[in-house]
Amino acid sequence: MNDALRSLLDLLDLERIEEDIFRGQSRASVVPRVFGGQVAAQALVAAGRTVPADRPPHSLHAYFLRPGDPGAPIVYTVDRIRDGRSFTTRRVVAVQHGQPIFHLSASFQVHEEGLEHQEPMPKAPDPLTLPTAAEMMPRYADRFVEPGVAARLLEARQAVDLRYVDEPPFGSVGEPREPRSQVWFRTNGMLDAPAPIARPLLDICLVTYVSDMTLLDSILLAHGRGGWAVGDVVGASLDHAMWFHRPFRADDWLLYDQESPTAQGGRGLGKGRIFTADGRLAVSVIQEGVIRVPRED
Repeated sequence: MNDALRSLLDLLDLERIEEDIFRGQSRASVVPRVFGGQVAAQALVAAGRTVPADRPPHSLHAYFLRPGDPGAPIVYTVDRIRDGRSFTTRRVVAVQHGQPIFHLSASFQVHEEGLEHQEPMPKAPDPLTLPTAAEMMPRYADRFVEPGVAARLLEARQAVDLRYVDEPPFGSVGEPREPRSQVWFRTNGMLDAPAPIARPLLDICLVTYVSDMTLLDSILLAHGRGGWAVGDVVGASLDHAMWFHRPFRADDWLLYDQESPTAQGGRGLGKGRIFTADGRLAVSVIQEGVIRVPRED
């Protein structure tokens, strides 16, 4: 386990300051606000710590309300909405400077047997044949709006080994493509050592963290846009929904298959499916985000 992954686990290890009230810290992001995946993962940790360990999350639905301040702590308040025989529901509000910045509803379920089917896993190359972020990112440094963006992107992703199957949006600026993208990812180190969060909640929260990194890429690809780092769009996440179907490990390779069915009105929709390396559909993700073209364009 590298220092960056250990730091991420510490970031997710919230401080309990009162019954059902937790406090989390933030760290500098590549943009001047709290990374959305961080606040979503921390909120899910807060909810999970009020639920029996034998009930992992099966879904979450969240709204990003205001930009988070990375220099200030975030307070998470959990409401115990329902404790049923099979399902448990929690609502979490994240607050900074006296205002809500994020709202999450999550549902947890005891394990049950039932009917089962799934979509087949799409074809994708072996992740070990793809370049690492450290190998890939310097190629595009001259396309970014600021000299230090490539280094900041690498630093932000040191806890995760994330590998693009095809060129990322900032690698094909001006060339509209099919609105689909794929990345392989796993934590940058094994999670077998004692961790502050029990599994499987830890794996689910780590994948929640990563799920916000690339989901809107497919919108950019459809229009040949490179993204905020290139300066040809501005954007932010609006809402985020996830469904956790089958067990997985965040330190094993996971394929994130993403597409965008539509963009309009300054908003775009991204859909994702996360598969284990052996082909099991583990997670479904949907997110809508603000995608605006700068006025000078």
